[in-house]
Amino acid sequence: MRCDCSLVPYDGYCYHTIQTAQLHHNNKRRHHKKKNNNTTTMSSIQQFLLGLLLSSLTATTTVSSFHLPSTASFQILTRHHANPKSSSPRSTTSSLQMGLGEMEVLEYDVAIIGGGPAGCTCALYTSRADLKTIILDKNPATGALAITSHIANYPGVDRTMSGTELLDQMREQAIQYGTRYEKAQVFMIDVKEEETGDSTYTKCVYTPDFTIKARSLVLATGAMGRVGKPFPGEKELLGSGVSYCATCDGAFYRDSEVAVYGASTEAIEEAMFLTKFASTVHWVVPTDIEKELQGGMDVEKNKIMDHDEAMQLMSCPNVKLWTKTKLVEVIGDFNGVTGVRVNHRGSDDDEVIPVEGAFIYGNGGGSKPITDFCQSKVELDEAGGVIVDESMMTSVSGVYAVGDIRNTDYKQVVVAASDGCIAAMAVEKFLNNRKMVKVDWIHR
Repeated sequence: MRCDCSLVPYDGYCYHTIQTAQLHHNNKRRHHKKKNNNTTTMSSIQQFLLGLLLSSLTATTTVSSFHLPSTASFQILTRHHANPKSSSPRSTTSSLQMGLGEMEVLEYDVAIIGGGPAGCTCALYTSRADLKTIILDKNPATGALAITSHIANYPGVDRTMSGTELLDQMREQAIQYGTRYEKAQVFMIDVKEEETGDSTYTKCVYTPDFTIKARSLVLATGAMGRVGKPFPGEKELLGSGVSYCATCDGAFYRDSEVAVYGASTEAIEEAMFLTKFASTVHWVVPTDIEKELQGGMDVEKNKIMDHDEAMQLMSCPNVKLWTKTKLVEVIGDFNGVTGVRVNHRGSDDDEVIPVEGAFIYGNGGGSKPITDFCQSKVELDEAGGVIVDESMMTSVSGVYAVGDIRNTDYKQVVVAASDGCIAAMAVEKFLNNRKMVKVDWIHR
């Protein structure tokens, strides 16, 4: 299930016209497409959807020739949302052609990626300004605030309150004012009119289940990305079997064996997603997770892991748990990953698990700004933080960044909330072509 075909650069996902039509990413997360005189240019989302279709082909299928469909071949109908406060939004639905299932396209004034304190505060203010707002949140339980046991330095908050409780209140407050909240994994964005082809909704946010078209975009994904020294072979095989996004790459490993390393809720959810495709998911964790789940350890010591989801993952028939096992090395060749070398606690010898994909999430969060979905669409500083001006606008007009994604030294909840407020006021000014910031809005 590997590809040896020659590839040429193209700003989209790759399509291989040989046996398995397997897709691979390169180590810069750019994608490629084989040249063919019969192919036509497609949008990024069309390429992704077509990739999912191709990945469903069996290993015995031979594709001798393949014609990429034109834009007209894709019929994605748009759901037009009225004001979120309205009880009867106008909507239409339809099936995407070629058996790809239903794909909604939702239109909003403001799309916010990330549901932490920065994103929720921004949504609260934009919704109060009667701007149709949606929050796309990968997982409300894995952010920096969510895994904080107690909040003692947020003004007006009782010091016994947990981070999760505070975040729940922030989210609910935004929702009460009209914000739509969706749990979704964002894998790609478009930020300019020439990319979206729409002069009104110039921003597009892509998820596996729907696409958001927006007039403005706010990046609020935080800084919980993996940091530190990579495992041997990890950097060299990144994009050739090593991945940090099962939602993006999982369909490419149908009927293959993969390894997932990490004991965080993110790792568990990504492993669960992979069970839909992989023949075997090897879940490798360095801790004694079975003892912890049985109550033998203080659950407060691992607030980054959802215990119910961990139990659900372990009950899957195609999941093999490697507990008390450390990842030592990712093994591969010019074709990609061939296995992972692990070491079980107390053993003098390493063991190699034959796999074609290695999804590495470490043993918890990090402090690296989460910007992989941006694909260099906005300017970053040397440390990977998104560069913004005093209004939180990035290098692209109408795109803002708030909170820890800016790689600020002041990683505090109150600072993130402040960023969200500033960006919301700037968004309102931008969308309404105001010369001055409107400080507050009266909500009736």
